[in-house]
Amino acid sequence: MTLGLALPLHHRIDPTVQLAREAHEAGLRSVWFGQTFGYDSPSLAAIVGREVPGLQVGTSAIPVFGRHPLLVASQALTAQAATGGRYHLGLALGTKHFTETGFGIPYERPIARLREFLTALRLLVETGSADFHGELLTATTPLPATVPGAEPPVPILVAAMAPQALRASGELADGILPLLAGPRALAEHIVPAVTAAAESAGRPAPRIVAFVPGVVTADVEAVRRTATETLAFYEQFPSYQRVLGLSGATRAADLAVIGDEETVAAEVRRYRDAGATEVVFTSTDLGGDEDQRRTWKLLGELADG
Repeated sequence: MTLGLALPLHHRIDPTVQLAREAHEAGLRSVWFGQTFGYDSPSLAAIVGREVPGLQVGTSAIPVFGRHPLLVASQALTAQAATGGRYHLGLALGTKHFTETGFGIPYERPIARLREFLTALRLLVETGSADFHGELLTATTPLPATVPGAEPPVPILVAAMAPQALRASGELADGILPLLAGPRALAEHIVPAVTAAAESAGRPAPRIVAFVPGVVTADVEAVRRTATETLAFYEQFPSYQRVLGLSGATRAADLAVIGDEETVAAEVRRYRDAGATEVVFTSTDLGGDEDQRRTWKLLGELADG
């Protein structure tokens, strides 16, 4: 799972499966699906993984607010069984606005909730049972929570970039899913923090799955303008504002990798050198179908190299 893609969620299921198949045929190792208020991303990942044998599938990422570990474990284990062990579960803290507006629940003590959620969830995906009683969550299994064929244990990753979330993820998860964190932020802040937390907890070195907007194109200026408009959404959130600053960027589009094959390949190497164990390209459709095909072709070649 060296190089992968985040696929958009605005297609019907059959075209989404076809896109995933084309990505796999191009040489990509994984496809990932976000979680908003539309598609249920573990279900979509299970369908895609079932239809495209050999392709790794993941969610990036399910907010812990408004969910329960028992239900998320059921989704993840079902997806793992359906895909023959090729599913990867991504979690996130989400945002105050979407949590309180969408679910009508207070966005309080997010790190404590994340810690309790991860603790209970790991018990469930690894053993099929739990007897967890925390301050914020209770997860017990009066009936078994196992799913036949859900092996190996589902990898759990967190969209963590801030210090407390990185500490919790290093101690309790298998890795992280940073988005819009440039090589500088990864090398100087994110990778050292999560790695140190994993080491102190006696856990293996964490996976660093870096999500990077990128397009191979000849029309750099036009695609950059589109990226500036499309990615501006993230600039309203303090967590992204912080990591943009740590990356030496002002706008989210500053971290979009846009250029010819040589330029994009060099940036992929920079992310790897900064500590990314996997690179997942997002927003590859910013320049249209032809540029997307060029991008996927290059990424497939890099994956094979």
